[in-house]
Amino acid sequence: MEKLQEIVKAMSNFVWGPVMLVFLVGTGIYLTIRLDFLTWRNLGYSLKKLFSKESRKTDNGQGDISPFSALMTALAATVGTGNIVGVATAMVLGGPGALVWMWISAAFGISTKFAECSLSLKYRT
Repeated sequence: MEKLQEIVKAMSNFVWGPVMLVFLVGTGIYLTIRLDFLTWRNLGYSLKKLFSKESRKTDNGQGDISPFSALMTALAATVGTGNIVGVATAMVLGGPGALVWMWISAAFGISTKFAECSLSLKYRT
């Protein structure tokens, strides 16, 4: 039983170590390049539409929600309490350098989230 536990621990350390970091950030960089920096190019347009007068209308049709409500719902489902606590823990353990690396990974992770949402809309049932 101890041998099995050692094998599982070694596999866990391999998967959740630098290999996973390279895969996650590498996938984000790959998608950012393949999407021609779409998420960065359209950030201004997205923010303009998000906070426009049309998005604050309250006379939406049945089943319609405002762009701001849609964003807040998506963020609530994505972020969650665990991510908030994780950032605080990383700041305490890693110092301010952890925040810089979080920003760098988030800059490329946004393309991963965009691809995920696009695929979920395309293949929803």
